[in-house]
Amino acid sequence: MASDARAAARAAAAGHAADRPGGDGYDDRRANPRDDRDDRRTHHRADGRADHRGDHHADHRSDGRDNRRTDDRAERRAGRHEDDGQRGQRGDRKRTAPATAGPAGTPRTARGRTGRPRPPKPRNGSGGPPRRRNPRPRLRLVSLALTLVMLVFVVRLLQVQAVDANAYTAKANVNRYIPVTLAAERGSITDRSGVDLATTVDAYDITAAPDLLTVAHAKIPDAPRQAAALLSPILGVPEGDLVAKLTANPKSKYAVLARQQTPQVWKQIKDLKSALSDKQAKGLGSNVLAGINRERHSKRVYPNGELAAGVLGFVNAQGKGGAGIEQLLNTELAGKDGKRVYAQSGGRQVPTGDVKEQPAVPGSDVELTIDRDIQWAAQRAISDQVRASKADRGYVVVQDTRTGEILALANAPGFDPANIAEADPATLGNAALTDAYEPGSTSKLMSLAAVLEEGAATPATRVEVPNRLPRADRAFADDINHPTWHLTLNGVLAKSSNIGTILATEQLGKTQPEANEVLYSYLRAFGLGKPTGLGFPGETAGILAKPADWSASQQYTIPFGQGLSLNAVQAASVYTTIAGGGERVVPTLVRGTRGADGHFSPAPQPQRTRVVSEKTAKELAQMLESVVDDQEGTGAKAKIPGYRVAGKTGTSNRVDPKTGRYHGYTASFAGFAPADKPRVTVYCAVQNPTKGSYFGGQVCGPVYKQVMEFALKTMRVAPTGKAPARLPVNYRPAS
Repeated sequence: MASDARAAARAAAAGHAADRPGGDGYDDRRANPRDDRDDRRTHHRADGRADHRGDHHADHRSDGRDNRRTDDRAERRAGRHEDDGQRGQRGDRKRTAPATAGPAGTPRTARGRTGRPRPPKPRNGSGGPPRRRNPRPRLRLVSLALTLVMLVFVVRLLQVQAVDANAYTAKANVNRYIPVTLAAERGSITDRSGVDLATTVDAYDITAAPDLLTVAHAKIPDAPRQAAALLSPILGVPEGDLVAKLTANPKSKYAVLARQQTPQVWKQIKDLKSALSDKQAKGLGSNVLAGINRERHSKRVYPNGELAAGVLGFVNAQGKGGAGIEQLLNTELAGKDGKRVYAQSGGRQVPTGDVKEQPAVPGSDVELTIDRDIQWAAQRAISDQVRASKADRGYVVVQDTRTGEILALANAPGFDPANIAEADPATLGNAALTDAYEPGSTSKLMSLAAVLEEGAATPATRVEVPNRLPRADRAFADDINHPTWHLTLNGVLAKSSNIGTILATEQLGKTQPEANEVLYSYLRAFGLGKPTGLGFPGETAGILAKPADWSASQQYTIPFGQGLSLNAVQAASVYTTIAGGGERVVPTLVRGTRGADGHFSPAPQPQRTRVVSEKTAKELAQMLESVVDDQEGTGAKAKIPGYRVAGKTGTSNRVDPKTGRYHGYTASFAGFAPADKPRVTVYCAVQNPTKGSYFGGQVCGPVYKQVMEFALKTMRVAPTGKAPARLPVNYRPAS
């Protein structure tokens, strides 16, 4: 059946070839298809014209349309037949193309032309010429793709330059602009003559930007370790500590690696950075020190070592005052830091880059009332005595009696303010202001000042002093056993009699509570129980309870200096008040400040308060001379040839600060000179002397003399020309 179909197809093809004008065969058409197409066009045009000229042209058009549709179908079938013939070897089905007849019954081709069967269209791979496709769709696709790409670029450009411009600018500036703090130069601290006691030199804090040492920036995984290995021997900091600081917060832009380094250390680091940067530029490695910077600071130095360390204090690792004047006036001394922002590349500043700088404001210089030479003499004397007595500590205060200015404030043992790490923490303060202790007999001056000022007695008033005086729940005694003494009030002070002082202060009121109130008012007026006015860090106001809170025994111990407490500056201020004619001047340590412009601003004038009259003050000065000058006085070791000296010894039971119980003694001596024209007050106290004597006259008398002599010579105070008025110490009782 398949063979019959193929035979019919061949016969139909042969018939069409025989009817074609010119008699060309099918094979010729395949050889020259263009000639065949031309013949078909010529035949079609001729048939068309004949059809239009004929009488039945309408029928011909109708038949022509029908025949063309039929021929189109036949052409498609013929093409399929040929393909089927080619696929016959694979066993596909074969089909034949039905022929259609034209109006005259003549067979037509697929295009409706009679006598010319159209050959099937060749397909790719069938041996015919390739069919050309329209390129426009491809061009449209390429154009669309390019448009989309350009659109993406435009959108991204708008985002970078318009929408997120500030954010990208900030990111770009992360590694480009480096902020550097411009540390203000700390002001100097000088003595009253302008001699430096504390000053500054250039130093650097070595800092790092840990975010620049991450893998993303440094391009190597172990940049922090490499940087630490390079810096450790230069900074003297263990490599592990540096690695910890560099990796603690990788996103941080600031970490301090070492403080207070010398300019030489920074120069080593800077040279190493330059060398690494040069290698990086040549492609020989990464500059792991690109994020290492420095902040310039002022390193505090103390040219005189331990001298006046208790007054000066120290500066801590953060560059702030940690004690003393350094802490008290830190704001004035520190100034105000500035800031500098510069462009950098590869760890180096870009010469043509933008630089923004806010200059630092230097700190002011502080001028103290301290005299360096007198301070040196006082510190040497008290240090020697503390060592000789194997005491816990000691202090000396030297004060100008006219102005209240403190000329020396010495402590022993001391410390080196430039090396706090090795200092004993117990010595870091200023014990002359922070220690509160019972003054003992040096406090009797206030009690007798109240007696004289209230008119209860005179220096010549007779006081009979028994060996024991029963009061409250106990019997009071003097420092030694003695028969009944017949002393004047001046003698009570000269011989430092506790019993005589109790008997004298009982005269301040008609009753003991009334006498207590009067005494309390004078103690407060002399400055006890309240701050000295220096405002010194850690200063104690002492302890002075109100009379209503005094115990039965305190009513009688407070008059001779037990049962209350004060600090060394308060004790010195009491004697300065008497030396100043009865007017108390608030002590001062600062004379003024000098700004960066050189302008000196003096400190405010200290407050003055009248405590006792000039007459009372003069009488007390004469009585104090008896303590030193009279052979029965307790202060003979404080005598200074050529000068009239007023002074008072003190020996008190000491409260141990560790146990809160009485243990040991406090030895002291206070006085001023010249007694007739006072210029200098010196106060000395030694805590818990354990070797040799513990009496104030024996322990502190020599210290007083040594410091007072030096101060008088330094201040060029002329010797006294008049002989002292020797007040009587004893009286002869009536027989």
